[in-house]
Amino acid sequence: MSIAAPVLVMIVAGAAISLQSLFSGTLGQRLGVAESVVIVHLGGFLLGALILLLVRGGNLSAWRTVPWYVYSAGALGVLIVGAYSYAVSKIGLAPAITLAIVVQLVLSTVLDHFGMFGLAQRPFDLTRGIGVAVLLAGTWLVLR
Repeated sequence: MSIAAPVLVMIVAGAAISLQSLFSGTLGQRLGVAESVVIVHLGGFLLGALILLLVRGGNLSAWRTVPWYVYSAGALGVLIVGAYSYAVSKIGLAPAITLAIVVQLVLSTVLDHFGMFGLAQRPFDLTRGIGVAVLLAGTWLVLR
């Protein structure tokens, strides 16, 4: 299995996260956090609705087959955008993204280790432990 396509997709996603965080932080600073959240999610809703129209609804009719807790993703998106909108103007883009990434990695290793929420179980081992330690050290360097 080639990892080139998912790696490229995540490189694009990483760049998008940095830009979106910067732009929502600017909106949050100039307009307010709640206003930033509404503007960002309204833009996302409009683009998502357009895509669904183009693909004639896609697989939206299967919404009942999804576990109830995954619908919290929308609320989590509001929390994420709000957090970036607030934090970027207070501590800067690099520290805000660094903190978010380190928390993502630590939580992701726990979720993988226990195979939670339907994930394939991927045990925490020495190699992953070293990776987490290096990222924690890097986080400390970025924040100081």
